[in-house]
Amino acid sequence: MTSVHMTPIPASSVTAYRDDGPLSRGMGMMVAGQLPPLPPAIAAIFVTGVLLVVGIAGADGFAVFAPLVALLLAGPGSSHRHDGRLDWLVPVILRITEYGFICLVGFAHGVPAIVIMMLLGAVIFHHYDTVYRIRQHVYPPTWLATAGLGWEGRMLAVAAGGLLGASTAVFVLLALYLWALFGWESLTCWLAAPRSGVEAADLGAHD
Repeated sequence: MTSVHMTPIPASSVTAYRDDGPLSRGMGMMVAGQLPPLPPAIAAIFVTGVLLVVGIAGADGFAVFAPLVALLLAGPGSSHRHDGRLDWLVPVILRITEYGFICLVGFAHGVPAIVIMMLLGAVIFHHYDTVYRIRQHVYPPTWLATAGLGWEGRMLAVAAGGLLGASTAVFVLLALYLWALFGWESLTCWLAAPRSGVEAADLGAHD
């Protein structure tokens, strides 16, 4: 219960929705919030799409560079407050980039559809859980994004699996790890949160 209250509140809920890992956050620190996040995110999804199309067309090696390009373009914007009128689009763009990359790489390398869905399900569950808990003012702990690798780390892991010819194994291991991590953390968080809510309600009643 204590960890729920001690979790630092981000400057903007939009930045929490980004789900940046340590690599993306590190790049953001280098620009100290001076880079607007939306244009780089749009460029990242465009270039990633081009690289994936080229990879599907036959030059599969180009698709491996898609996560690196996305990280280099979208990562530095992670430290921005995301307070622009359209900055709420950035997490949406990052979700489309990550989900699309996982699907295309998985199908291109013959990963069984059920395994692809297992990995996507773990990531989607985490993103849904993050959105729902922030709406309840229960913020994820800072270590969770690091342990969960962030959108960029997961894309890099999938790309590495394709490069090494071990996509199915990487998909299975990553899915099992993320389901265990996100499921355990979410369960322990929500077991604590109702008790704190009840205590707050009781204090309010006594006031």
